[in-house]
Parts: sequence; C-alpha cells; structure tokens
Amino acid sequence: MLYIWINIGSAGDVLEDDPVGRLKVFVYELPSKYNKKILQKDPRCLTHMFAAEIFMHRFLLSSPVRTLNPEEADWFYTPVYTTCDLTPNGLPLPFKSPRMMRSAIQLISSNWPYWNRTEGADHFFVVPHDFGACFHYQEEKAIERGILPLLQRATLVQTFGQRNHVCLKEGSITIPPYAPPQKMQAHLIPPDTPRSIFVYFRGLFYDVGNDPEGGYYARGARASVWENFKDNPLFDISTEHPTTYYEDMQRAVFCLCPLGWAPWSPRLVEGVIFGCIPVIIADDIVLPFADAIPWEEIGVFVAEKDVPKLDTILTSIPPEVILRKQRLLANPSMKQAMLFPQPAQPGDAFHQILNGLARKLPHDKSIYLKPGQKVLNWTAGPGGDLKPW
Repeated sequence: MLYIWINIGSAGDVLEDDPVGRLKVFVYELPSKYNKKILQKDPRCLTHMFAAEIFMHRFLLSSPVRTLNPEEADWFYTPVYTTCDLTPNGLPLPFKSPRMMRSAIQLISSNWPYWNRTEGADHFFVVPHDFGACFHYQEEKAIERGILPLLQRATLVQTFGQRNHVCLKEGSITIPPYAPPQKMQAHLIPPDTPRSIFVYFRGLFYDVGNDPEGGYYARGARASVWENFKDNPLFDISTEHPTTYYEDMQRAVFCLCPLGWAPWSPRLVEGVIFGCIPVIIADDIVLPFADAIPWEEIGVFVAEKDVPKLDTILTSIPPEVILRKQRLLANPSMKQAMLFPQPAQPGDAFHQILNGLARKLPHDKSIYLKPGQKVLNWTAGPGGDLKPW
C-alpha cells in the first residue's frame, strides 16, 4: 500500500486537518416539528441523497465542537429538515421549505439575541436541495426565486455548486450529496479485480415527464451521450439500474458524472468511493470541498459541448495518467472526505464542513450590526413564502 504516501498536492494537505479546538458551535434547540417529527413521518429521508441535513444535526449534538454556552460560540446552527417532504416516489418537494425556514428564523430571532446581532452572518444552515436555498428543483424557477432573502447573510452548506449562479452565493460550503456508507461498504469487491469496463453509466438520458420536448434536461448532455455512444462497445451505458451497480463501478475505468436537473449527483461520491475515475460533464460546476480534494488530479473534465468527442477524449488519456488518478483515488482519506458515516470518523465529510467553517474565522468585525440596525428585508420574496408555516 505504498501509494498512500503519494503527495496529493496542496489541495489534499488540508484533508487531514482536525477542526476540534478551532471552533465552537451552538446548536439551537428547536421544537421537534422542525426536525425529529418530520423525520418520524417519513423515515425515507434518512437514506435519500439530501440526508446530510439530518446527519449533520445528529453529528453536532455529540461533537466536541458543540458548546452549550452561546456566548462563547463562533457559529450558530439551526437544525431544520427542509428537504424531508417527499413525493410517493421519494423526490423532495421544496414548496413548504421557504415558509419552514422563515418560521425557524423568526423563532430563533425572537427567543435568542444572537441572530439579531448579525442578522445571521455568524449562522450556518444546511440546505441540500437541488438548487440550495433557492428552494426549487427546476433551474428557471430557482433562478427566478433566488436565495431566500432571510439567508442572504448566513453561510450556506449546500450540495448545489455552480459558478456565477444566483443559487450559490460567495462563502458557501459545497458538500457531497449523501450516499449510504454501510450500503456501499456491503458491495465492495476485491481491490485487485480487473477494470474490464472502459466507460460506465446508469441513469436517465431523457426526462420525458418533466421535459417532453427534450434538450432542457441536463442541457441535452445526457441525450448526447446516448445518441453518440449507445452502440459503442467501449461504453457500458443504459437506463437499467442493475443490482450489481456498485460492483460494476468497481470494474470500470471511467464513470460518467453528467449533470441532470442540477450539476451534481451521487455518482461523484460513488466514483471516488469505488475508485472509478469520475468524468465530470457539468460546465461551471463547483465541486465538494474543492479546497481539500484535488478534483483536477482525480477526475476528467469534459465540456458539455464536447460530449460527442467523449470517446476520443477518453481513449487518448495516457495509461500513466489513468494510473496516477487511480492511485490518488485509492487514498483512504479521499474516500473518507466524501462520506457521512455513523458514527463520525476523523477526516469525514462532517469534519470537512467544520474545517470549512473554521477557515472562515475569526469573523470580520463588520458583521456585527449597530443596535437597531436592520439589513434584511423580512417582507421580500414571493407572497406564498410569507404565509405562516
């Protein structure tokens, strides 16, 4: 296992950072209707790709960075499960989320003095929706809505990341989507199994239900993958989701990670965990923990317009470059950073989030408002968002 000691570049140096002792977090105690009760109603929320909001809450409750004294806190955390409202087939409905978030902020701002000191500038929220705190799964609508006005000063911890996009504000921490660690662990095959599949992908190429005309879903990139390579023997691609999905990824050299409705998907996490080089097809994507994970060195980036040349791009990568990427992917700390394990482990995604928060300290004095000063507009936003939750 010599290759674990390979220098993984400056980005990788902070993967090993330990946040304990570098920050203190105060967790607001909210009525259970904002978190536990919602989960009791629908336990599926524990396994879907938006579950980071639940596990981050559980982690912080028993974390050594938690303080029970808000006066010594660097950061304040409000545990609201805004994605745990699922359709029968398990997709999160974001329509109540803005009212719920607003209600929680009203509660903390009237019961504690800390929100009003900064109007949220020393508060962080986990918002793992498709388009984060824009709270809509369709990009056009998400852009139209923008980030919930009350969260404009807070730090957002979110899976959505795309440069120059209204749903990603400066200073946000981009995280991996939740992928169940035990489930992936159960499907590991011997690491020396030959990688006999060149390119692997399972998932939708078209979303006929939501995009009947075609071309809007995945900005046409997935349709282009199918149309250009469905008959190419190097490409093992299909809409079928086999029971051997995780094993197949461990037998593949490259795993396609194209955008869908949003630029991110759990395939990124799965690719890293299973040592399959992620081929990232999502222009302007901001990747999880990009200051700690050297994505340029472990992945391959292909512009959406270049999808028709995918075969040429991938076959022309020299074997030594492929080998180097595979060695970096084999580094256990790279895999650990992508996971939210129970119980938490050093260097995992929980710790990477805390590292991201610690790196923002100390807060600039300018975040503290003068007595009576108000910056946020409590009546901004669509009328529906202002109704009581």
